[in-house]
Amino acid sequence: MSLDLNTYKTPKSEKKSVKIKNTNLQFSKSLSDKQKEIFYRELSMLLKSGVDFKKALEILGNQSSNKFEKEIIIEVKNKVVEGRSIYESIKETKQFSPYEYYSIQIGEETRKLEEVLAELQKYFNRKIQMKRQIISVLTYPAIVIIVTLLVLYFMLNKVVPMFSSVFRQFGSELPKSTQVIIKLSNHSGTIFTLVLTIIIGVIITNFLLKKDQNYRAFTTKIVLKIPYFGNLIRKIYISRFCQAMNLLITSKTTLINSLTLTSKMIAFYPIEVAIEEIKEDITRGATLHESLKKHSVFENKMVSMVEVAEQVNQLETMFERLTEQYNEDISHQTKMIGVVLEPMIIIVIGIIVGIIMVSMYAPMFDLSKIINK
Repeated sequence: MSLDLNTYKTPKSEKKSVKIKNTNLQFSKSLSDKQKEIFYRELSMLLKSGVDFKKALEILGNQSSNKFEKEIIIEVKNKVVEGRSIYESIKETKQFSPYEYYSIQIGEETRKLEEVLAELQKYFNRKIQMKRQIISVLTYPAIVIIVTLLVLYFMLNKVVPMFSSVFRQFGSELPKSTQVIIKLSNHSGTIFTLVLTIIIGVIITNFLLKKDQNYRAFTTKIVLKIPYFGNLIRKIYISRFCQAMNLLITSKTTLINSLTLTSKMIAFYPIEVAIEEIKEDITRGATLHESLKKHSVFENKMVSMVEVAEQVNQLETMFERLTEQYNEDISHQTKMIGVVLEPMIIIVIGIIVGIIMVSMYAPMFDLSKIINK
């Protein structure tokens, strides 16, 4: 691949206009995963075909129909022409994650940029497929829950007050369940407001404290304890860990440097903390599997396979296989969420609506008996 870019010049007016436009757009827009997947795929293909990096970006910029994407590509091209590395040019756009630009840095340093771009394309392809699968699985339960909340709000604010006014006219003592439902109805506005306030408060708190180490440690500890979902989230990040390690070790990066870069790539607190301790253990002479074994975030199956890989000196191959295995497990578990969640939601909804209806109609039957007598 040729990277002789110094012979090319970009008009100053073009550079200036690009910078001004991007400054205004970066606050409101970002590249989607699909755009990145296409970008990496086509850039990798062009570089493998012998096209130099500047010309490849020009081609991608010209064929892009999205104005914002085109400006980002031109900005990267101009920075490279000015003499900056590809890694720095990508990073300074603020449109790419640490995983991406650190991977590209490794590709530049090891002269394997085409392979790294191909791996990034695979990464985003898996991410898109997983996101689509999760959305398809959770769409139906989400719609059902929203409709249920609306129906519940309507029943507590409209239906229950009608029954309670009838009960007051007769003045008879009501069952305990009916009394509870009427109290909930009387305070339903406050309850729904409180729930909505808590949800908004949690979202704002998470946004403000998402970089605080103590907050990250607390939230991830809670998330990992959630039945089924906690294990799924852990597998997703372990899969990313294995994929990053495979990419780095394949690029002939040292084990310590691979762990350092992987820590920067993966924004998951338990793995970040574990990696720092693993690096210290390896520096003192411990093997990778011995260091991994000390941390519960890594599964015993993974540790055992890494131990075998170290014995035969095939770490990169083993991490590649582990990535594939975890991706298959994640895909299966995601599908199972829909299979299990849908009937559970229907059962819970049926119980809630049933309790309300029985609590309202039971006194009516008692009153009808009194009237008939």
